[in-house]
Amino acid sequence: MSDFRIHHHVSELMSLLGVRSSDGVGAEVYTDSLLKNIQPYIPTQVSAHNAKRTIAESSQTPQEFLLKYDELKSKNVRDLDPLVYLLSKMTEDEQTKQFLDKNAKDRATSSGVTLTSHTKILSQLPASGSKMSQEELSEIRNKLLKEASSTSAHVGSEVLRKVLREKHTTKNVNLPAQPDWVFQKPYLTMDFVMEAVEPPDTGIVPLGTLPLALQEQAVIEDLLFCMEGINGKYILPLQLKDRYGPRDFTIDQTLDPSLAELVKRVLPLCSDYSTVVRFIEEKSAFEYGLVNHALSAAMRTLVKEYMILVAQLEHQFGMGQLSLQKLWFYIQPIMRTMEILTSVANSVNKGECIGGAVLGLLHERTSSMIGDVKGQELCLFLTQSACVPYFEILEKWIYKGIVSDPYSEFLVEENETISKEKLQEDYNDAYWEQHYTICRERIPVFLQTIADKILNTGKYLNVVRLCGRDVKCPLAKEIVYTIKERKYVEHIERAHSYASKVLLDLLVEEKQLMARLRSIKHYFLLDQGDFIVQFMDMAEEEMKKNIEEIMPTRLETLLELALRTSTANADPYKDDLKVDLLPCDLITQLFKILSIETRMEKDYRFDPTDIRLSGLEAFSFDYVVKWPVSLVLNRKTLTRYQMLFRHLFYCKHVERQLCNVWISNKAAKTYTLHSSRWYAAAFALRQMMLNFVQNLQYYMMFEVVEPNWQEFERNMDAVSNIDDVLRLHTDFLNSCLKDCMLTNPHLLKIVHKLMVVCVTFSNFIQRLTQSTTVDLEMSKLSLESTLQAAPTAKDRQEDPSMKKTTAKVVSEHVDQLTSSEDFERTIANFDKNFSRLLVDLLDKIMDHSTTKSEHKLMNILYRLDFNGFYTEKLEAVAAERSMIEASMPDETGNTKSSASVPSVIPSYKPMSTRLTKSVPGVGPEG
Repeated sequence: MSDFRIHHHVSELMSLLGVRSSDGVGAEVYTDSLLKNIQPYIPTQVSAHNAKRTIAESSQTPQEFLLKYDELKSKNVRDLDPLVYLLSKMTEDEQTKQFLDKNAKDRATSSGVTLTSHTKILSQLPASGSKMSQEELSEIRNKLLKEASSTSAHVGSEVLRKVLREKHTTKNVNLPAQPDWVFQKPYLTMDFVMEAVEPPDTGIVPLGTLPLALQEQAVIEDLLFCMEGINGKYILPLQLKDRYGPRDFTIDQTLDPSLAELVKRVLPLCSDYSTVVRFIEEKSAFEYGLVNHALSAAMRTLVKEYMILVAQLEHQFGMGQLSLQKLWFYIQPIMRTMEILTSVANSVNKGECIGGAVLGLLHERTSSMIGDVKGQELCLFLTQSACVPYFEILEKWIYKGIVSDPYSEFLVEENETISKEKLQEDYNDAYWEQHYTICRERIPVFLQTIADKILNTGKYLNVVRLCGRDVKCPLAKEIVYTIKERKYVEHIERAHSYASKVLLDLLVEEKQLMARLRSIKHYFLLDQGDFIVQFMDMAEEEMKKNIEEIMPTRLETLLELALRTSTANADPYKDDLKVDLLPCDLITQLFKILSIETRMEKDYRFDPTDIRLSGLEAFSFDYVVKWPVSLVLNRKTLTRYQMLFRHLFYCKHVERQLCNVWISNKAAKTYTLHSSRWYAAAFALRQMMLNFVQNLQYYMMFEVVEPNWQEFERNMDAVSNIDDVLRLHTDFLNSCLKDCMLTNPHLLKIVHKLMVVCVTFSNFIQRLTQSTTVDLEMSKLSLESTLQAAPTAKDRQEDPSMKKTTAKVVSEHVDQLTSSEDFERTIANFDKNFSRLLVDLLDKIMDHSTTKSEHKLMNILYRLDFNGFYTEKLEAVAAERSMIEASMPDETGNTKSSASVPSVIPSYKPMSTRLTKSVPGVGPEG
């Protein structure tokens, strides 16, 4: 079962139980817990019996429960014993019982139904034959009508919805129509024909008036008729009480008691014949499927042998050599055969079994007859005959990858609405998981352990066939059912190994899957350094525009130019890289994905027309992938790559902005000492930001992406099938997303805010620098206007004095800007916000690593706090949290003792006011 299906079932169960996500944990927590603890439960006879006894002892109506259990068991209901075991565990938990009882009462009250059992309601009615007044009768009538209307309105709608849902999901099978004459000619049947009641034949002499020898001859003749499904004179069949019920007979009451007793012993054979013949004629219809057709044909073969025996008995009777005792002796072997056939027919009818369910029932019946050699051989014959069409479908699937299942009986079901063309369109499209799926109800018991292997074998060959290859399995052999499963399991395993190798060779060798993945890594994970730098240099001006003003064709041209003029030119798949402008920024995209099916989902529904995105925020790469590589690089996988790329790309952009600030700050060497003093705080803050961004990039690139990629490549060398490839690739991307903090909304928000602070600070400093640059250019122009002629030796001697004059003018302008309180306050605010967010991030990382036992993120803390610079701030945050927790009242209403909590929390000071030499990454040159 897929993760999404488990999540859906958990959400539906929480809805039915009235459990809201806001009450505590949401459906995601329960889903994760189930996925981690999921394991197949195989019940034994002892555990099932103990569970049934436990529920019966705790039930108020144990007899009804046991009857219902036996009824479901007779219908061959799958997973009945595991369900009973689960219910027995629930009955032992008092808290669960109380909650379910309260929930049932609340739902009954809101729906207007009653929880009173039918037997209890009937017991409250007056005894049969007692007199009732008109008022009492009217009151009971109104009460029953009210209960019936409310119950039918509620239950009826639920049942109707379920039927419509099942009808919608059921495959539409175009069945041939039965001709009308089949139903208009009742004598075509081999069973008894029950016509309208006719007047009794007055010519029939009562048996009691005949001698004993003639009585015996008469009942033998009637018995031979009844054994062939023909009405006798003195032994007549009765109308069926149930569609699949046994046939009852009436015997002339005047028959001698000793003969009547022998006749009653023989009549069950006639009843079994009637049941088997009815089963054969009904299950031979188109809608019951090929397996039931084959089973009916096998039963018809046995019925022919039975009819041969009846013909031999008639020959003996005609020769006057058949007595009632001889008849009883001759039919002993066939009675056992017909009894087994009747038992099989009743089980199939009760369970309404089709396809694999029939085979599972026959397999269990065959396995249960270990001590009865003849009975086991008979069941083995039935099972092998019924398996023939099913195994033909199986062989076609595992040897050719084709599903030929006209009656929806095979364990593999094809969903034709999901096509491989959608792999590059829909994010949640799951072609590989949902185009071919396993239908659990159709899996025979003896194939349950290898059902997944059967599914994968055909899927592998189907992919190869869709690539235009002719699939011919050299290991193809006929599969025959045996009690010992190992024989046909070996055939399936060999076919699976062949299919795995064929598809893997197609993808890895011919389609160059690893080369494709390396190409993706070069561009989406910024592995090709010179290419991304060159592209950002060329597209920087275009990226600053709003998304409505950007021309995608221009970005495509710049991308192609960057590809052709960098080392990426050697990549044979570079032409598959495309530009994509997404309708939302990274943070919104991630939060939308992370909040799916949670109470926060509505917070991230937005109208794209209301958001003005810049090219930088909307920019991403896309990649053109063709079948069958699109199985691995589908839209869901490419979206994960895009999220990683956008995160790394934005970090790279922030680093470039801060580096530009560093370059522009070099002009401060020409300023006076007074100006430099004010710039020192800004320089220190810039260096802290640059140190943070560079270390974050280093962590993501060299401690997350690269180690995970190396492990992925090592594991890819040992894969044996495409499912392992998909699993390893998904694990690689999930590990990168998780360790890059892209799956943790709390950490992601803080990182995003830190990046925003860095960009805002860079823009502020660059605007200031641009102001000084303009003043510098104006000073140069004013000085050059006095020197129109070519520079002479005297002019060159005056050049240093000219530079000093220019520096003096710029310094005066800078002094004027930085001496104002606004500049100092702005830098202090930047410092305060950045320091607060960074300490909050480090604190959250420590808390996350402690609670989740995931210590990979601690590497960021070690890199940023290598000299203990942030330790004091983290201690202050921890002390403040402890004091808040200590001041909160406990369960008794008393305030917790704060003796162990520091009474004075260190006051906050901007980090840039410390000595510059203590700041990580800040050297003497500032």
